[in-house]
Amino acid sequence: MFMNQPPNALLLLAPAEMAAADAAAIAGGTDGATLMQAAGRAIARAILRRISPCRTLVLAGPGNNGGDGYVAARLLEAAGWPVAVAPLAPPRPGSDAAHAASLWRGPLLPFTPVESARASLVFDCVFGAGLDRPVPEVVADTLAAAGGPIVAADVPSGLDGATGQPCGRVAPAALTVTFARLKPGHLLLPGRMLCGETLCADIGLPDAAVVAAGARLWRNAPGLWRLPPLAADAHKWSRGAVVVVGAAAMPGAARLAAAAARRGGAGHVTIAAAPGGASVFRAAEAGLVVSEAPLAALLGPGRAVVVGPGLPPDGATRHVLADALAAGAAVVADAGALTACAGAPEGLAGAAILTPHEGEFARVFGPIGPDRVAAVRAAARRCGAVVLLKGPATVIAAPDGGAAIEAAAPPDLATAGTGDVLAGLAAALLARGLAAFDAACAAAWLHAEAARRAGPGLIAEDLPPLLPAAMATCGHD
Repeated sequence: MFMNQPPNALLLLAPAEMAAADAAAIAGGTDGATLMQAAGRAIARAILRRISPCRTLVLAGPGNNGGDGYVAARLLEAAGWPVAVAPLAPPRPGSDAAHAASLWRGPLLPFTPVESARASLVFDCVFGAGLDRPVPEVVADTLAAAGGPIVAADVPSGLDGATGQPCGRVAPAALTVTFARLKPGHLLLPGRMLCGETLCADIGLPDAAVVAAGARLWRNAPGLWRLPPLAADAHKWSRGAVVVVGAAAMPGAARLAAAAARRGGAGHVTIAAAPGGASVFRAAEAGLVVSEAPLAALLGPGRAVVVGPGLPPDGATRHVLADALAAGAAVVADAGALTACAGAPEGLAGAAILTPHEGEFARVFGPIGPDRVAAVRAAARRCGAVVLLKGPATVIAAPDGGAAIEAAAPPDLATAGTGDVLAGLAAALLARGLAAFDAACAAAWLHAEAARRAGPGLIAEDLPPLLPAAMATCGHD
């Protein structure tokens, strides 16, 4: 688990941004051959620590990825390993990869499935993360024929490092070693599964070069955001107030959101019930306030409101949503409020945070497509709200293009009601004063951490009581 890292350490570099960082480093005086030597050394070290000596075949492409492979091959051979290199094509003359290849004195074998099948370990150094087209058939066939586990340099060949999508056939790796910063494709699915264990090695790329690449995508973790401290003179109203709009037909959804808002630190939480509908909520926790007052009387600037859990996706819900937005409250729109705006995202304009799952996202904004991050960024720009797309790789994006990936959530969260908990938690963090992007990112991480603590058999009701312990691990400003 990664805790309290500075935002620069959490940056994710798409392939084009990694190339820009490399170029900035070299322009600043860092030698490219030195970076390649460090990358090859990192790969060899990772292999030596995890695998016993065995017959190893390095499949080397003509670019820098192949150059890393030549360096690693030389170091493994020096450690006594039986190593051979199978070049797909020679490196470009005068390149750093050509220099690395010139230093290899070991055996060279044909790049064929037959040679791959004879190896006990295959090292995939053919293509890096920037490839956005299917690999040649000979590459796909040779990797598929591997006689043992595959270790990949940067990404498994054929995996798009920007989107995590395979470009044709991709042979999964048991271990992937990448450099300086993770790529989005290491966290997004199915890339995360195709990479196996993923190690990010420091190769001496200067932080200034990373910043110069201009990336605005982060791995979500404490340090990207901070929970607000609780003042010594705090009272329930200074801690923030949350209103959850409830529906008598599905009262459990509002109860879950309200419980999460209370455990998430809000000082006062109210369920807004329809006239005559309060009784179904009043059997919940003793500290929960239930009101049949008009919604407008419960809202206003400085309040956060959750609209959607348990609500039907109809015109009445759209009207409630419009009233909440007009009142100036910080609105978290989920579930019924999202589907009520199917094909009409303008109805969500002015909300603080939207929390769709993939089906709701598609109903409101259209198909996600292969680039999950780009789709969420476009949705955030379109409606002027932070969009948190839930899933096994949750993506959070702000209207200004800043985005984060939460990839540590366990699959145990795939059960009814957990999204209601997330919406209530996000509202509590908004009410406590966090900006919308920070609140969404913090809610996603805390939600995942509570789920990790719950373990197998998790149900939505388990999550709110575990939120305080999750928050205690994060620190505060």
